Amino acid sequence: MFCSKNYKPILPRLHEITDRFNTYFHYTITAYGKEIEPGVPGIEESMETLIRLSQIVGKQRIAWRYDLVLLTKEYTIKRHLETFERMAKVLSPYIDRCVFSFVEMYKKLESNMPELIPLSGQDIDTLAQGLGGIAKKYGITIQTCGTNGDFSRYHIRSSGCMTLDILGNANGIIFKDLKHKGTRQGCHCIESRDIGAYDTCMNGCKYCYANKNTQKAFENYKYHDKASPLLLGVVKPEDTIIQGAQKSFLKEKKSDRTNYQ
Repeated sequence: MFCSKNYKPILPRLHEITDRFNTYFHYTITAYGKEIEPGVPGIEESMETLIRLSQIVGKQRIAWRYDLVLLTKEYTIKRHLETFERMAKVLSPYIDRCVFSFVEMYKKLESNMPELIPLSGQDIDTLAQGLGGIAKKYGITIQTCGTNGDFSRYHIRSSGCMTLDILGNANGIIFKDLKHKGTRQGCHCIESRDIGAYDTCMNGCKYCYANKNTQKAFENYKYHDKASPLLLGVVKPEDTIIQGAQKSFLKEKKSDRTNYQ
């Protein structure tokens, strides 16, 4: 399972992973410019990369993420809906679904983005109605992620963005009947092991929940060694390595139980 705002650097060697593993890709493309997402490619370039990714892995393995949805004086409801429709028109033939969520006002966000305009209940309803209507127009399955509220009246599903149904259908595989525990309130995803780390992304998105500050991410990048199994640094003699309990969710096939002599 991959989540990124720019797959372009790994496309030439992506087959080394897709040839060996079942995969699914979340691709975040929003309406925001460099003043909010300074390290992220522009909308046109991002859409071109998504199309190339879709041609490699298949549309059934790609979710377009349009999140976070937030408001400023520049990024109004009108601008969101106009930009979303422009992208939906281009991307609809190349994606499995669209996932979106509304911004949550963490204290860190209040200091990082003082220009944020708090979303009212009416704002949320208007945005949901608009996004749902546009998605329906272009035949896109749309759902929320970690967002409370029922928007089914706008053809918006309330579902996890990483469920066994989504992953199974994308790859033609069957999983065990397991309960989706989620990772936080409003989350309906299957449990997973995250191999990312805080303060490591240099995109510098102002609304980011995972970076305390952009400078810290640039400092941590100095410790990245592409030959190391760690995201940052190398394994040292004094480090303790603990093997995580990793269990397969795949349903056992009859052929797997056959005894060969």
